[in-house]
Amino acid sequence: MESDTTYSFRLKDSLLGAQMLFVAFGALVLVPILTGMSTNVALFTAGVGTLIFQICTRGKVPVFLASSFAFIAPIIYGVQTWGLPATLGGMVVAGAVYVVLSFIIRWRGTEIIMRLLPPIVTGPVIIVIGLVLAPVGVNMALGKAGDGSAVLVPENTALIISMAALATTVLVSLLGRGMIRLIPIMSGIAVGYLCAIGLGIHNFSKVAAAPWFGVPDFVFPEFRWEAILFIIPITLAPAIEHFGDIIAISSVTGKDFLKDPGIKSTMLGDGIATMLASFIGGPPNTTYSEVTGAVALTRAFNPGVMTWAAIWAIVLSCVNKLGAFLSSIPVPVMGGIMILLFGAIMVVGLNTLVRAGEDLMEPRNLAVVALIIIFGVGGMTFNIGSFRLGGIGLAAVTGVLLNLFLPRAVHVHKKVKSE
Repeated sequence: MESDTTYSFRLKDSLLGAQMLFVAFGALVLVPILTGMSTNVALFTAGVGTLIFQICTRGKVPVFLASSFAFIAPIIYGVQTWGLPATLGGMVVAGAVYVVLSFIIRWRGTEIIMRLLPPIVTGPVIIVIGLVLAPVGVNMALGKAGDGSAVLVPENTALIISMAALATTVLVSLLGRGMIRLIPIMSGIAVGYLCAIGLGIHNFSKVAAAPWFGVPDFVFPEFRWEAILFIIPITLAPAIEHFGDIIAISSVTGKDFLKDPGIKSTMLGDGIATMLASFIGGPPNTTYSEVTGAVALTRAFNPGVMTWAAIWAIVLSCVNKLGAFLSSIPVPVMGGIMILLFGAIMVVGLNTLVRAGEDLMEPRNLAVVALIIIFGVGGMTFNIGSFRLGGIGLAAVTGVLLNLFLPRAVHVHKKVKSE
């Protein structure tokens, strides 16, 4: 494995790529499951979207793109109001907004981004990403659905399974040798799955019933102004999250991806990937925090690993039997893994603040950090008509606005006159 982010495409990275897909799999398919979209299409668009991202960034950034959680509520509302094709049309335009932002950055430079998003803003936003996702991992580890709405596995049984998966992942990452050390997450999933089978928590009926191969059920968009005007404002939140994710992966790898290949290229890749995904019936793409956590844990910095993850996603989208098997992984297994990964994301945010060397007790910094975290974790929302902004998106917007408009501290030095 490469110690830096130099791109290489090697067969031994295939296993690491499969592991990255395992990490992303639960969240990737959760979006289409909640919104009624096709999981096979979501897998296909995640794979193709990641390859597009790599082309736009010249294979320099170890990032995986997949289904965006920011669009779950808008998709559900849009499908109920205008139908799936019209909602897809709005999301195609949302991807175009990303592309426009990338050209603005190309025109004005990254300095404008650094003024808008200094570490005092991005660090807390990254922390919020980890903390907001934490209840999903805990609920899954306890045998519940990610939102806690349903009990899928008895709690005591779920804890045995999830903690076995979590403990295996930690121990393999610390004590593993050779190739085993490179696959702590896959090892944790394997042990957790075996525990689940031993405790009778498995269901292979869908695997047996599924055909071996099938073409994903693509759906094409329609363009209606009502849906477009509803979706466009929502793109601000995931666009700002994109900056936080790129800064997070920069912190993990020690490379400044804001400069090379630059936000202009990463945003362009995200935008084109979202446009393509929405054009064939998939959810909008976004850079995945879960995979960034996995990169931090495994130190798999070679972007070629993400090429393999993309290839596995495309293959999986066409192999129904394999997709059914992966979807049969019990919820507690993935919950145990997610607890560690979401915690890793939070630590990346903390490290961003520590390295910036800011005095967090200075009133201005205190206000910025406190409001970002509390708004994000506390679930604050703002509603204006049909427009709704909350969670991570609201935290990011709040941080940007506070940083722009709160006055800087003025230090007055007085000379003391001797009497």
